[in-house]
Amino acid sequence: MSGSKLSIRSSASGAAIRQQFLDFYAARGHRILESASLVPEDPTVLLTIAGMLPFKPIFLGQRAAEFDRATTSQKCIRTNDIENVGRTARHHTFFEMLGNFSFGDYFKEQAISWAWELSTEVFKLPPEQLVVSVFREDDEAFAIWRDRIGVPPHRILRMDEVDNFWTSGPTGPCGPCSEIYYDFHPERGDEAIDLEDDSRFIEFYNLVFMQYNRDAEGNLSPLQAQNIDTGLGLERMAQILQQVPNNYETDLIFPIIETAARIAGIDYAQADEIARVSLKVIGDHLRAVVHMITDGITAANVGRGYILRRLIRRVVRHGRLLGIERPFTAEVAETAIALSESAYPAVRTRETAIKNELAREEEQFLKTLARGEKLLAEILARNPQQVSGEAAFELYDTYGFPLELTQEIADESGVSVDVESFEAEMEKQRQRSKDAHETIDLTVQGSLDELAERLQSTEFMGYSQAITESQVEAILIDGAAVEQAEAGAEVQVVLNQTPFYAESGGQIGDRGYLSGDTVLVRIEDVQKEGDFFVHFGRVERGTLRSSTQLTAQIDRACRRRAQANHTATHLLQAALKKLVDESISQAGSLVDFDRLRFDFNCPRSLSPEDVQQVEAQVNTWIAEAHSADVMQLPLAEAKARGATAMFGEKYGDEVRVIDFPGVSMELCGGTHVSNTAEIGVFKIISESGVAAGIRRIEAVAGPAILDYLNSRDRVVRELGDRFKAKPEELVERVTQLQAELKSAQKDLSALQSELALVKSDQLLDQAETMGSVQVIVAQLNVEADGLKVATERLLQKLGDGAVVLGAVPSPGKVSLTAAFSPSVIDQGLKAGQFIGGIAKRCGGGGGGRPNFAQAGGRDESQLPAALEAAKSQLRQALQG
Repeated sequence: MSGSKLSIRSSASGAAIRQQFLDFYAARGHRILESASLVPEDPTVLLTIAGMLPFKPIFLGQRAAEFDRATTSQKCIRTNDIENVGRTARHHTFFEMLGNFSFGDYFKEQAISWAWELSTEVFKLPPEQLVVSVFREDDEAFAIWRDRIGVPPHRILRMDEVDNFWTSGPTGPCGPCSEIYYDFHPERGDEAIDLEDDSRFIEFYNLVFMQYNRDAEGNLSPLQAQNIDTGLGLERMAQILQQVPNNYETDLIFPIIETAARIAGIDYAQADEIARVSLKVIGDHLRAVVHMITDGITAANVGRGYILRRLIRRVVRHGRLLGIERPFTAEVAETAIALSESAYPAVRTRETAIKNELAREEEQFLKTLARGEKLLAEILARNPQQVSGEAAFELYDTYGFPLELTQEIADESGVSVDVESFEAEMEKQRQRSKDAHETIDLTVQGSLDELAERLQSTEFMGYSQAITESQVEAILIDGAAVEQAEAGAEVQVVLNQTPFYAESGGQIGDRGYLSGDTVLVRIEDVQKEGDFFVHFGRVERGTLRSSTQLTAQIDRACRRRAQANHTATHLLQAALKKLVDESISQAGSLVDFDRLRFDFNCPRSLSPEDVQQVEAQVNTWIAEAHSADVMQLPLAEAKARGATAMFGEKYGDEVRVIDFPGVSMELCGGTHVSNTAEIGVFKIISESGVAAGIRRIEAVAGPAILDYLNSRDRVVRELGDRFKAKPEELVERVTQLQAELKSAQKDLSALQSELALVKSDQLLDQAETMGSVQVIVAQLNVEADGLKVATERLLQKLGDGAVVLGAVPSPGKVSLTAAFSPSVIDQGLKAGQFIGGIAKRCGGGGGGRPNFAQAGGRDESQLPAALEAAKSQLRQALQG
């Protein structure tokens, strides 16, 4: 393709391919399901990386299928080959996997027949341009392709296990697979078919025959229910049908590339390969970012949030490489949204959140780049010979600083970069990423412990009961199961039923007691482990025995506090949506007995007026005494009614809805007051930013308010006693003291500078002639600011020369300065590089301009030696 506007027939568009695939399988009894979220239910995988992942519980036999056949177009994210994005024809971070699935229904012959029919009759691919592969031992599949489909035997290749045997991990469901390849160059003949030749062949359809289970010894046994899992790459089929040289130039991605190219002021068709790679990276990553934010992912420094942040930073970085200096990501995202909204309407619904997140991250990263440039300057000052590969990689990985930019800046200072070591560090990262992402582990992820296999799930009674009669199912001490525990023992207890709420959804677990005729156990915490509750506590008296009946009773006062704080978070979110921004959504929460914390996505910071209005609105709703309506509803109905769900949270088919009509309706499993009036009062104690685009409010509500007020009252009384002022006079008194302190500090600074000048004049007699200039190298024990003034004053008096001063302003702290005249700089000496090397001897570093620089260190004992080294280096450089 030349890079001009796309011109393709409508039947070959990406949207048409997607719909044709789904319609084909729907006509053959498959239920069309919506794409699952990129945030998977499976906690062992950060992101949805394959079309089959949403069906993992079915393949494992952990959940019964509601239907025998399904078909999907599944959004996927993979980052294990991120460095290949834009450099190869078909590597992506975001892609759509078209799939058809059979859960114990049809198997190999039907799957192969339909795949061939779809490829040749619907997509009209010439049979003579298709090649298939099978597992080397799968004679059944080979025979189906040859005898049933009629593929010539020489175009059916038997492949080894590494290529054509799908495994989920060391154990679990597995089986052979068969792949269909498209041949771009059939004119080259069939004598030596090499499927590794990417320039000729592209694998577009993979059929996995899940027919075995592999045990821990590696033995294979037939599965009771044989399943089919297939995947057809939408982007790859679009490349084939649209007859373009790579996936990026299809109508699924190329419009995004065109938008970026327009902003950069370049023509894709005329651009060099380096620029094209950057444009492709932007096109790919923007698609990924748009769908990740749509599914509730926000940028962070860990987990999937880090992946999002890394992708956004790569977009910004490649924009800079193209010469784009202004913010541009939100503008390009508009094109990505427009391309996706017909198939995925949520991207348009979340448009504001997408663009706000991009704008925030882009602004933040541009500042980060500035910090990276500063760090690179310090690196150059510390080691003027070469930038190590490790340092260059840290700049790249931590600050998103491209290697090319590091090399360019280093070259300006006459310093090389250890590219070989950089590539070694890069390879280590690639391997770590590959190890973490390349397989989907379908094995059961480690049982909680042996008890989990025999224990029944704990029945939670705590919504309606504060006391239950419960049987002790298990006792653990230090994680080991025991039959009994004596007084004084720290224990974990599992009951058959419990009134204790287990920590979940941000709400802390209940406290209380387990009691019998002769035994008392104080419960300090409750955690949910799988389907049962673990009560953490201490045996206060008697002997706790397994299989006995006890009375389980929660601390009602603690429960009331938690209920008030939890309900307050619901009212708080409703107030924020109403008064600040409708797009606000919960990013996390903590509900404790004495406080609450609410983290939320917000496109802007909150003013003091915003905080005051939100607090007032919550208290208004409390005073209005709104009653709670608690319902169990089907998830779809709850959402249709407008219930707020937390992005990224996984819900079952039935959900618990907490509704305060006209105020707040949320999906929530926590405990709540029955009427807002029970909260009493609500007070915000702090509001702050905790990450890019994430704000945090901390507050207290209900009975905890009294504790908060008493604490503040004690502080005010103590301050009043110390400052001899009434509470209402404290602000004025502190303001006065601050003004006095600032004035005193200003006077002190002026005196220190004067002292430094007086001391520095005494150093003029120590000036030494080196070559044609005068040089002073000495220790002058004054404050850092005074050292700077003294250095500049001495150089001014010398007229033409160099001054290097060192000081120990406080124990464990070394300050160094250097000032060079133009004639010294002309001889190849730069103050920034020079002083950085000297400071390194004192365990520090620094840098600055060629004519003046400052540095610091920690080892004061090395200052005399460092100054002596400075004098020696200057003498060698200036006397030649």
